[in-house]
Amino acid sequence: MKPKLIFGSIAIIAFTSLLLYNFGESISTYTDFDRAAKLKTAHVPGTWEPELEYGFSRETMQFSFHMKDESGKVKKVVYSRAKPNNFEQADRLVVIGELRNDVFYADEMLMKCPSKYNATDVDSYGTQPVAAGVQGR
Repeated sequence: MKPKLIFGSIAIIAFTSLLLYNFGESISTYTDFDRAAKLKTAHVPGTWEPELEYGFSRETMQFSFHMKDESGKVKKVVYSRAKPNNFEQADRLVVIGELRNDVFYADEMLMKCPSKYNATDVDSYGTQPVAAGVQGR
């Protein structure tokens, strides 16, 4: 075989391997705090616990709060940025980061806020007439 062909084949294999490795590292599924302790980076969904201490520290420039994951465990979360504007209105949070020493350090936070388009009266579903479209001529 020619040296150029061998070098090209090795380069393609190395590039493909690197691409697959990076893609595998970036994929993360939702988990709870127990499983997040074993992972390098985790996405943990949950709800904010407003009755527990929360606030922004000007000394460390971090926002901290307590969150309950989907399995019911409550942990302190330290977010490396300022408190988002709609934090109190969020129905659900997803924190992305790592768990160290029983504290979850979040690099990113996603918030699910209630939709203004949701009906407020659940009993009214299905009772409103629905337009059937254009009738025959």
